[in-house]
Amino acid sequence: MVILDYKGYKENKGYKSLPFYVQSEIIYDFTVEFCDRYVDKRSRTHDQMVQSGRSGKQNIAEGYLQKSIEGKLKLLGVSRGSLEELLNDYQDFLRQRGLPLWKPDSSKAQAVRRLVYNDYNSYKNYKVYISGPEEAANCMVCLINQTNQLLDQKLRWLEEKFVKEGGFRENLFKKRLEYRKSL
Repeated sequence: MVILDYKGYKENKGYKSLPFYVQSEIIYDFTVEFCDRYVDKRSRTHDQMVQSGRSGKQNIAEGYLQKSIEGKLKLLGVSRGSLEELLNDYQDFLRQRGLPLWKPDSSKAQAVRRLVYNDYNSYKNYKVYISGPEEAANCMVCLINQTNQLLDQKLRWLEEKFVKEGGFRENLFKKRLEYRKSL
């Protein structure tokens, strides 16, 4: 995706324009603020949640810089695992405090899920939910579930691509054989 920056220069956004990357960045930023507000800073849970959010985002970035499909699969899988861990932390937060987990078809959950369709999806769109622990944790449960679904789709697509096209080393070897035949 090519985007013009504020000076009119073309900029290639690459992985940063992917919906699941944008969402993972929102999840990370929200989680940092959530933990600072609602989780004891001295607790291991605080650090674990922040690190899971960071890992979810950073492994997408690192994965997209890999030349091999295997590398992408591995790192997107790590991202997916980190976000699942974070999802469980938010669900545990709600359960341990006796706060309700919103049903997926509730009007509150649907309102959060619709936010992802804003043209300029950003942390600002979700910030309204940080004011209370129940709303904040449920907001992230919704967004993490959406992001995980997108990552699952991407992982399935990459697996199919690997099966059809082979891996980086395999394709390099084919090119090497073709080169040797041409000599």
